[in-house]
Amino acid sequence: MVPKSFSIKNWSEDDQPREKLRDKGSRFLSDAELIAILIGSGTVQESAVDLSKRILSSVQHDLQGLGQLTIAQLMMFKGIGEAKAVKIRAAMELSRRRREAPLKRLNKINSSLSVFELMHPLLGHLAYEEFWVLYLNNSNKILAKTQLSKGGITSTIVDVRIVLKEALEHSATAIVLVHNHPSGGLNPSESDKKLTQKFKLAAKSLDIKVLDHIIVTEKTYFSFSDESLL
Repeated sequence: MVPKSFSIKNWSEDDQPREKLRDKGSRFLSDAELIAILIGSGTVQESAVDLSKRILSSVQHDLQGLGQLTIAQLMMFKGIGEAKAVKIRAAMELSRRRREAPLKRLNKINSSLSVFELMHPLLGHLAYEEFWVLYLNNSNKILAKTQLSKGGITSTIVDVRIVLKEALEHSATAIVLVHNHPSGGLNPSESDKKLTQKFKLAAKSLDIKVLDHIIVTEKTYFSFSDESLL
């Protein structure tokens, strides 16, 4: 016989995620239990935690993947209406902003890793390509950080002239190129290599250095400088 309700309030107190978080702390809750707190209830056939587990299973239990689900995609799960989907999206966005917040204080580039740590919160979760440029002074202090283009899944359109014009406006002496690979592939494409060389040659005529070109993926990054491709 199917129980009439799978609402969290009908569980034993030891099994209730809200009370568990209150009494033991958030670190003792699973991802599914934390999501269950957000959605509050499941369906007649499925508890909030089981529904949350099913949603997580659809993205291989990867929170980055969960963060990429749209409201419409979340609403495809039985038991997730618009209000619950919006709550999940809001929580994912707060998580992204929390990761980004400390990095906003970074004002100097000292390695390829520092570029990755700065840009990953912006690019690591995207399902499409974006191309960004960091403008630096002689001390490698960041003068500006600009999104140059936003493209499709496999490519993006980049205008070298716009980058160099902005570099001059900021009195930058160096730039770092950054774009993401939504596919997760780390290896630069031939177009990535050609574009990097195009930037290097054009910038050289203005005494501006291209310090690096970083490819960001969900998990890690590729540095043209580290791999001696500059």
